[in-house]
Amino acid sequence: MIGYIEGKLLKIEEDRILLLAGPVGYEILLPAVVMETVRKKELGATLALHIYYYQTERQPKPTLIGFNHATEKDFFQLFLSVEAIGPLKAAKALDIPIAELARAIESRDAKGLTRLKGIGARTAQKIIATLEGRVAQFTLGDAPDRRPATAHAASLEAEVLQVLVDQLGYKRPEARRLVARALAVDADLTTPEALLDEIFRLPPGE
Repeated sequence: MIGYIEGKLLKIEEDRILLLAGPVGYEILLPAVVMETVRKKELGATLALHIYYYQTERQPKPTLIGFNHATEKDFFQLFLSVEAIGPLKAAKALDIPIAELARAIESRDAKGLTRLKGIGARTAQKIIATLEGRVAQFTLGDAPDRRPATAHAASLEAEVLQVLVDQLGYKRPEARRLVARALAVDADLTTPEALLDEIFRLPPGE
């Protein structure tokens, strides 16, 4: 799985770029908030991106989604825990800074969330219901020295949710319940593998 790419910027399109890393050119989809910073660079410039890799049986063609900062990727993975928001829809929706989006969620600003591309009133309420109280760490911005440890926990939860839903066929509400049960038993789990092991170790309905 690809998690990070550093290379030479070869081409900029409306919502994606072509990045040359070694002898391979990678087509990378960029959320609008990321593309805004990349457009300021000249072709041939060196660019480093944190990558979200998306591929499922229903979507066998791999999609790479790029972010300038690890915090942006962490937030994106947590954003995917919202029902009815998949990677492509989430990428299109992220057209404002992550800190601003997190503040809208924590302040229950549903009207503000509807300004995001592809997000209607009902989805805005789902975003608040799912993420309120879980994204406060992102309101501080993307500076690495201000990233609390809880960002890793958010990323871990989102990654395991993706596996349960996209690869194992669970419904998202059930997947969230399984993750919550496992973390209630052992809140010190630090890897997706350990969290999945704990999920499947627990008896059904515990």
